[in-house]
Amino acid sequence: MAGTDRSKADATAGLAPAPAVILVRPQLGANIGASARAMLNFGLTELRIVAPRDGWPNEHAVKAAAGADELIKKAQIFDTVADAVADLDYVLATTARPRDMVKTVFTPEEGAKRLSGEMRAGGRPGVLFGAERMGLHNDDVALADAVITAPLNPGFSSLNLGQAVLLVSYEWRRQADETPVETVPMAGTRPARKDELLGFFEHLESVLDETGFLEPVEKRPAMVRNVRNMFQRSGLTEQEVRTLRGIVSALTKHAERRALARFQAGEPPWRPGQQPKDK
Repeated sequence: MAGTDRSKADATAGLAPAPAVILVRPQLGANIGASARAMLNFGLTELRIVAPRDGWPNEHAVKAAAGADELIKKAQIFDTVADAVADLDYVLATTARPRDMVKTVFTPEEGAKRLSGEMRAGGRPGVLFGAERMGLHNDDVALADAVITAPLNPGFSSLNLGQAVLLVSYEWRRQADETPVETVPMAGTRPARKDELLGFFEHLESVLDETGFLEPVEKRPAMVRNVRNMFQRSGLTEQEVRTLRGIVSALTKHAERRALARFQAGEPPWRPGQQPKDK
């Protein structure tokens, strides 16, 4: 559908807040531009890019944006996915591939409904889109709360990056005027941001490393993803994350005090991850 009824200057004027679109390790500037064009078609304006292969800025992205230049100029560039989602509290990952992890899977329509509900509840959601050739890594998906998978032809399920962004953006636009959903009162707290969750994960994982729980080393990446996914599905609040970190700290200090007491009593040392015999 060629043509437009609005000038480039006012294309973003008056648009309601919308989810962030995060392109992870995109390869071609033209695909970044096509994604920006698709976003603006349906009223999304916040573009984040993680480690673009050909660097930034990219003249091919500007050309392919075909009028969505403002999104390209204001695009935020990040080194890692964790940095790109740090200030968000709800993230969906787009992927057509089965993953060796437990994740809720939405259609684009249902995913857009969830995003819309998060926005109306005052949240900061975003959507991850993977690179053209490889898609998202497992570790990228592990940072998301759920997955969006389109019901494509199983014999040919590969979407161009711009097509994938357009599909989700279209479904987002369709949900924009729905009746607000009921929300659970937060009682003085809010949904945990991704940087707060990541801080908790790293805290917990450092303790689990010390106890030997994440051994053997070759199984550690999968175990870490499984633990992270378990908490991602819980929809933790900021207060709950602080409580969990307090629990981990308290358990660690208790284990250290007990080990010190046994040492001072002249008892054989025991590894922190092992269960000592009680007196």
